[in-house]
Amino acid sequence: MNLTTLTYEKKDRIAFISLAKRIEEAGLALTFATELSEVCSDIQADKDIGATLLFCEEKDALSMDGHVLREWPWQLEGGEEGPVSLAEPVARLEQPVVAGIPGDAVGPGLELALTCDLRIGSRGSGFGLPHVRYGLMPWDGGIQRLSRLIGKGKAMEMILTAQRIEAQEAYRIGLLNRVASENELKDLALNMVTEMASKAPLSMAYAKEAVNKGMDLTLEQGLRLEADLYFLIQTSQDRTEGIKAFQEKRAPHFRGR
Repeated sequence: MNLTTLTYEKKDRIAFISLAKRIEEAGLALTFATELSEVCSDIQADKDIGATLLFCEEKDALSMDGHVLREWPWQLEGGEEGPVSLAEPVARLEQPVVAGIPGDAVGPGLELALTCDLRIGSRGSGFGLPHVRYGLMPWDGGIQRLSRLIGKGKAMEMILTAQRIEAQEAYRIGLLNRVASENELKDLALNMVTEMASKAPLSMAYAKEAVNKGMDLTLEQGLRLEADLYFLIQTSQDRTEGIKAFQEKRAPHFRGR
């Protein structure tokens, strides 16, 4: 896989996606979206991957404002007209995804971060959806995911004022799960995905599905979905392995099957 805007490796059941460039030109966004889609397809097909870390090696890799936002590419693969999505490839991943954000996440960059299951920011990070400032509106899941995550009122405020919020406020309203110093950020994110990768992949995938789909269901429908997924887990090899490991007093070796 020949990658220019990011790096990708797999180690110890963790997929590492490192964003290596700040997308300062709209043309580069198309390359970024294409490469991210390829990487996510590989992760989704690999049952041995237990968790994914999306980390910004370039501090402000997710800060996409100004020219990039105004000139966002609208040409999809195969020549079909339509906006190029950064968020969708990550949103489709069954495995849990943690985002480590040492700098700002703005515009499409924040929409991408919102698809991750957990977000860790540095104390100097800032977050915003400035689309209306340019006669646009968030379209890559920003409106739907942000309102579900932090509630209608705060989402309305962020979207309609196009104002950036700082890390501590983002943590207070639930946009961030943790805040750390820039020096501690990567270790904290790595510890989190390492802990996840030691768990049963199917259990995490089904739990993630129950949360995400349950948000759009009634309580009764959500409970039924939860019970159905729990039943499926009982038939898995990982469930059998979990029982054997407990009986034999050893660490389980889950395989996502």
